[in-house]
Amino acid sequence: MTTASSNAHVGATMSDRAFSAIAAIAKAEAGLVLPAGKMTMVQSRLRKRLIAIGFTNFDDYVELVSSRDGDGERKSMISALTTNVSHFFREGHHFTILREQVLPPLLLRARRGERIRIWSAGCSSGQEPYSIAMCLLTAAPDIARYDLRILATDIDEAILAKAQEAIYSRQQSTGIPEDLQRAYLQPGPSSDTVRIAKPVRDLVTLRQLNLLGPWPMRHPFDAIFCRNVVIYFDAQTQAALWPRFHAALSPQGWLFLGHSERVSETAHGLFSSMGMTAYRSGPSIATTATG
Repeated sequence: MTTASSNAHVGATMSDRAFSAIAAIAKAEAGLVLPAGKMTMVQSRLRKRLIAIGFTNFDDYVELVSSRDGDGERKSMISALTTNVSHFFREGHHFTILREQVLPPLLLRARRGERIRIWSAGCSSGQEPYSIAMCLLTAAPDIARYDLRILATDIDEAILAKAQEAIYSRQQSTGIPEDLQRAYLQPGPSSDTVRIAKPVRDLVTLRQLNLLGPWPMRHPFDAIFCRNVVIYFDAQTQAALWPRFHAALSPQGWLFLGHSERVSETAHGLFSSMGMTAYRSGPSIATTATG
């Protein structure tokens, strides 16, 4: 393999063969679907990886990530190809459902001593689980007394490290309502940053997890947020996920998807629609009555 330390020496273009190999690895490792129209994007993002490790062309890079010695770089490649876009209180209708329909019965159960768990699957840099945690604290300021926690997972270890820091620019925090900003934000390390307050952070456990791999969680979840994640998977991969989500939910547990995602027809009977991209485990009343 030939290497270089200068951007000028990195091959300008990716061959069809190299792109096909990278797309195949991304599909196998993380379920990512990379059609030919994404070649320019893939080339741009991975050129930075070539520079970082001193490679001059994509063919050598493919050789590395296809080898046993390339495990670490395969993870970095997936990280580079993953779109990590997140906002606080994104798709606000889900948080309205969370506050008005999901949390009241869950808090009653928590106060009876029951175990309550919420999963943010594909949590990116942490805005989603911290938004959920703010809702929990607002509804029950004494929430730390109860067995109610949020698991936040992502395939990308680098983005999880950012979520663990819980430091965001003031621009990123504008999606947080002002009353919650006053209650749950602290000054960050610089004048243009803020940090999520410890009571919010303490409700969230961050873990690396590939949705296509084993799920080691032993107990069911009462709500799962998996938003703007499955859109990057093909229909076959999505179809395999629906029964896994169903199995991971408690009876009548909630599943929230992204605005352009829908539970597929292959999951008929597993979930009932409760509004825009909001579902509950189990068939609808109408389906049960006519089934």
